[in-house]
Amino acid sequence: MVRQSTVYVCQNCGEQYPKWAGKCPNCGQWNSLVETIVSTKIRSTKHEIRNISSAKPLKISEVESKPFARFSSQIGELDRVLGDGPPAGEAGIVPGSVVLVAGSPGMGKSTLLTQLALKVADTDLLRSSNENFLSSNRARKGVSKKIINSGRDAVNAKTEKFSSTPRKSPIVIYVCGEESPSQVKLRVDRLLGHQPLPENLLLLPETNTESVIEALSNIAIKSEITKLQDYKVTKGQGYQSLVIIDSIQTMWTEKLTGVAGSVGQIRESAQMLLQFAKENNVTIFLVGHVTKEGAIAGPKILEHLVDVVLYLEGDGKHEFRLLRSVKNRFGSTDEVGVFLMHDSGMEEVNNPSEIFLPEQSQVKPGSSVVVAMQGTRPVLVEIQALVTTTSLAMPRRIATGIDQRRLQVLCAILQKHAGFKLSDKDVYVNVAGGLTLKEPAADLGICLAIASSYKNKPLNAKAVAIGEVGLLGELRRVSFMERRIKEAQIQGYKTIFDRQTAGEIRALILKAL
Repeated sequence: MVRQSTVYVCQNCGEQYPKWAGKCPNCGQWNSLVETIVSTKIRSTKHEIRNISSAKPLKISEVESKPFARFSSQIGELDRVLGDGPPAGEAGIVPGSVVLVAGSPGMGKSTLLTQLALKVADTDLLRSSNENFLSSNRARKGVSKKIINSGRDAVNAKTEKFSSTPRKSPIVIYVCGEESPSQVKLRVDRLLGHQPLPENLLLLPETNTESVIEALSNIAIKSEITKLQDYKVTKGQGYQSLVIIDSIQTMWTEKLTGVAGSVGQIRESAQMLLQFAKENNVTIFLVGHVTKEGAIAGPKILEHLVDVVLYLEGDGKHEFRLLRSVKNRFGSTDEVGVFLMHDSGMEEVNNPSEIFLPEQSQVKPGSSVVVAMQGTRPVLVEIQALVTTTSLAMPRRIATGIDQRRLQVLCAILQKHAGFKLSDKDVYVNVAGGLTLKEPAADLGICLAIASSYKNKPLNAKAVAIGEVGLLGELRRVSFMERRIKEAQIQGYKTIFDRQTAGEIRALILKAL
């Protein structure tokens, strides 16, 4: 017997209430309660047998610690963000983990995960990011040129073949809930070019969670790797399995009556997929939507359920993308992956400084170079400043790529402690390349760029600025100083402006200009 009732569910935190309210009492979000009809199945207690679990607590000394064997995604920047660990500090994907990849529309989430699917399915097929096509001798022999099969019928038809035939390549299943199989096939053709298609990459156009789990269960995709030495036979190969859900907001389960994308549907679907991944040791990547505020759409519990949460960020006006980790149970959250968005897919950037450094051979007034940290990676970035006489009663302070309030503070410091009269000047500051800087280590570079534009004198073309500027005009030390200086020297910058050059901003500007 099923009984239906109406509750009001908060779209931000997932809390349920019997009555509507303008503000969620749990999370404080306004206008987030949505009326939802839920069905409750009434179970009969007659002749019901209760199974009591025999679980008992264990001593920590009795628990056996088993190292997990990562497998590479064949995408270096993605492996960097996912973190490293055993064996031997290798970076990559942890079998049985659930990874949530979120980002604004058009950032390249589906493109990146399609490349991941192709890389894992057959590492010899995908075109390298540094060349147009792979040489023919690298292509796997005997690969069928048959198109990727789509639909649940096609997936089930291949069940017997994949279950009985020993395979060295992993099975990859792409669950396309937002796109049709033909649309995914167009993206695959664009990424592969004229290379043959992998046979072990399957498309599953389905949004029902129960149907997806049933189809995955019918294909014997359980991981066969049980020992660490099995993985060491051939790196990157084995019986690993990968499932990509695009996206979690399109999934729905028959257990609830809400529409796909609602708080209950997202929470229950994610829980079911998580349980399947842990029981079968299958890695699942989930694509997540974001709200207009930039948060992941759906309940906050979604981020608590998964093992890893990745954000793909970027500016639609620029081609670079940053992949950040905000949660990682198997690694650090300090790493950042850098990509370039092209028609041929996401290209890895091993040296991000090449994107953000000044292009002209001769440095002009108003330009400075700083060493910013993106995670644990130092990146050289150009700061541009323009100082002009204002025609307004209140001078402008316009910043792009840095906090505008921080720019106002730095202008006040320059006027108070460095003798620059900026009360009648408009100040414009821009971070070249569209990067956003949030750390205080860029303070000195911003001040030098403003001073250079104010005096109309260029800085040394081979000089970088590293340091935080205090309210008293003093220069303060920043973290990762040795790593920043080493990166600057690698890029050919010989002069370092920091607190060792001068202790105060006035003295340093006099030495630099």
